Amino acid sequence: MRPVALAFALLAFSLSTAAEAMGNAENGKAKAAQVCAACHGPDGAKPTAPDQPILAGQHYDYLVRALSDYKTGKRANPVMKVFASPLSKQEIEDLAAWFARQKSNLHFQR
Repeated sequence: MRPVALAFALLAFSLSTAAEAMGNAENGKAKAAQVCAACHGPDGAKPTAPDQPILAGQHYDYLVRALSDYKTGKRANPVMKVFASPLSKQEIEDLAAWFARQKSNLHFQR
């Protein structure tokens, strides 16, 4: 294989792997409706109480870390521990993908 073709093949593989690691937003939407919507709103932009954060528009990596930390107990919140504990790694990534794609007033939307 020629070096240029090999470089393109490696780039395509790395991009497809990165896309898979980002989670499936449609699966995240369905899971959010089951688990998150009651407190954070259906798209994560309208929490039902002032102490519940806006999830829409948050960074994907931040959401994955926060949910993972709630799941393991590294981040302490008894309510979130109950909801995050049964989530699989894939479900966490799917939820993060869904909420990260939603619009909110957290930051400038392009």
